[in-house]
Amino acid sequence: MLEKFSLRKNKKDIGTSDNDHSIDQLDLSSIPHHIAIIMDGNGRWAKKRGLPRMAGHHEGMKVVRKIVKASNEIGVKVLTLYAFSTENWKRPKMEVDYLMKLPEEFLGTFLPELVAENVQVRVMGNKDQLPPHTLRAVNKAIEDTKNNDGMILNFALNYGSRYEIIEGIKQLIKDTNNGKLTIDEITEELFSNYLMSADLSEPDLLIRTSGEIRLSNFMLWQLAYSEFWFTDVLWPDFDKKHLYQAIAEYQRRTRRFGGV
Repeated sequence: MLEKFSLRKNKKDIGTSDNDHSIDQLDLSSIPHHIAIIMDGNGRWAKKRGLPRMAGHHEGMKVVRKIVKASNEIGVKVLTLYAFSTENWKRPKMEVDYLMKLPEEFLGTFLPELVAENVQVRVMGNKDQLPPHTLRAVNKAIEDTKNNDGMILNFALNYGSRYEIIEGIKQLIKDTNNGKLTIDEITEELFSNYLMSADLSEPDLLIRTSGEIRLSNFMLWQLAYSEFWFTDVLWPDFDKKHLYQAIAEYQRRTRRFGGV
């Protein structure tokens, strides 16, 4: 299956004009309900330009705003962005410290716009490990947008899917031991309610930038039947024409969910 995806990597499409990948090619009645994006390539983008890795992360932050706006405009209901993984703590301290400042900068600048555009901010991940300044910014955004009923902007922040699944299993065992449910009641649907994305639909489309073809511990349970789209474009160079291209490809596919 990954070979199939590999063949669809779009090297030939990079650098094409806006007219080649415009909103006009989309069926606006069939926009993916939930799009998940692994935003990859910030460091390589900076290295290619002789800049520090932090410059790439800062440029990538600007792209988040553009893609959030474009997704909202075409009717995406949930946009999940992989912002920081549980493995990213292994990076140099200076880089981690900078990454932990980005949510504060992004939300401090764009939160009024998100409120005005009726976007609801959510965060899934282990928030207990976040620095106080990051947690304050995140909690303020969640509080200020909690009554919005438009697109859900879901940040996966200090998130790891294996951690998520293990924590869900732990809670499931506790509930079983406490008599809240029996073993025979455990189903895929029930277990999904123990995940951090419990009240969200599963992603219809996964996008990963930078040419890497792997999931990197991202939503392993939820992506079981998602359509995957990979591009060599580095995240700071990703724009709405690439988003439209991914969605157009999604709309050309037939989703069978294991059937014929």
